[in-house]
Amino acid sequence: MATRSQTAAVLLAGALALAACGSGGEQASAPQSGGKTLVIDTSFDLKTADPGRTYEPTGLIVGKATYETLLTFEGSDVTKPVPALAESYELSEDGKVLTLKLKQGVTFADGSPITADDVVFSLTRVRDMKGTPSFLLDGVEIAKTDDTTVTMTSEKANAALPYILPNPALGILNSDVVKENGGTADAQDKAEQYLNGNSAGSGPYQIESFNVSSQVVLKANAKYHGDKPAYDKVVIRNVESATQKLNVQRGDSQMALNLSGDQVTNMPDTLQVKKTASANVFFLLANQNPEISDVTTNAKFVEAVRKGVDYAGLLELAGEGSTRAPGVIPSQILGALPVADAVERDVEGAKAALAESGLSNPTVKLEFPTELTVNGLSFQPLAERVQANLKEVGITVDLQPAPVTTALDNYRNGKEEMGLWYWGPDYPDPNDYLAFLPGQTVGERAGWKTGAAKELEELGAKAATAIGDDARTQAYHEVQRELNKVGPFIPLIQPSQNIVAAASVTGVEYHPVWQVDVADLGAE
Repeated sequence: MATRSQTAAVLLAGALALAACGSGGEQASAPQSGGKTLVIDTSFDLKTADPGRTYEPTGLIVGKATYETLLTFEGSDVTKPVPALAESYELSEDGKVLTLKLKQGVTFADGSPITADDVVFSLTRVRDMKGTPSFLLDGVEIAKTDDTTVTMTSEKANAALPYILPNPALGILNSDVVKENGGTADAQDKAEQYLNGNSAGSGPYQIESFNVSSQVVLKANAKYHGDKPAYDKVVIRNVESATQKLNVQRGDSQMALNLSGDQVTNMPDTLQVKKTASANVFFLLANQNPEISDVTTNAKFVEAVRKGVDYAGLLELAGEGSTRAPGVIPSQILGALPVADAVERDVEGAKAALAESGLSNPTVKLEFPTELTVNGLSFQPLAERVQANLKEVGITVDLQPAPVTTALDNYRNGKEEMGLWYWGPDYPDPNDYLAFLPGQTVGERAGWKTGAAKELEELGAKAATAIGDDARTQAYHEVQRELNKVGPFIPLIQPSQNIVAAASVTGVEYHPVWQVDVADLGAE
């Protein structure tokens, strides 16, 4: 994963935190109709409804509702892709060729059949338009074998591909309609304007109205081939978190997606609160570039930090629903380390490591973004707790909060001596976390160059080409254990993702990719 990476993830979250109070967003109201209407309040991070260009959290909610993908996930389980528009799939023994057999008799919302040509056009379009999600299919050739079969061929073994295909950005479009409206499946493609007002998919919902700053209204697709959705209309509104809480409490909305742990405490019994560890992992980095620091490049210093952090205390700050991060891969994803592997605080061990380092009362700068919040959690209290923890060890931490743009610039250019950041999955596969290895995206940001940890890099190469769940799980366990041993990263916690919903809404589940699947929500 080399395109979107953590920078974009943080930029998106930063935009969410800074722009959530969209003018007029909380004033929008659900249209009245004879059928059931579901109103969802969220803080918009939304640019487009064109699946080939969307990668923002709110856009993925809309995309999941309006388009279908070849594969999907069952409920909130991202450990096993299951068929959707494909009736079956098979990965070759060498991991390079994914063969998908397409379901027959399914149609787009306009009644026209979904064909192998539509699949090839849609996926090629994502790859070749060079929009935000194009990296998902880098190096992948898509071909029609026959009217019911499509193959996807990767340059290298690509066991992650079945886990990538459920992403709503890879939704299948009606190629004839898109071509009629400027779609060329390359950098000159001009169908986005049409797709921002009209659905060209086969999902359970269609777009009725779309506004990137206020609200999106979805209407049920009368020709949907699957189970009929419970709601005739779904209204997704742009509302800042304090107003989200008020709205859901007084019944002006049925769901709120962006409330912090503090905001969901003492909710009335008429509401249900779903608290689940998010797929975001907070971590510390210690720069390994000697031009940046002669302190953080010391392996024993990193060991002292790893042993000196009070992880249990950080969990208390994060609140109920959060969990430890034993490694960089979050708990929901294949290859996550068991909790038993998590480092426990050992102040005396930390002091001993610091003594072995030869550093006397070192002082380091810890940088982090100020106005950015992740799952309702801000970086400042976490940084202050780390500062207090390490003071007990004999390390002075100079907190360096900065606006998100400034902090991001230093982070992505490898200028931070120490940094406090988070990583959210680009797709729910452990392959995405090889970015933490030397010479890779996050490794480079920590000044960790290729060749710095050859045994780990060999384990990473082995994991990248491993085939089969058991082999991949074992390979990524080995990668993370070695990374925890020799790497400059200290995984901390996964904060809680809180969803508040009216008691009448059933099937409420948090999903690491699309947050909620509105078509799975029922009504009592």
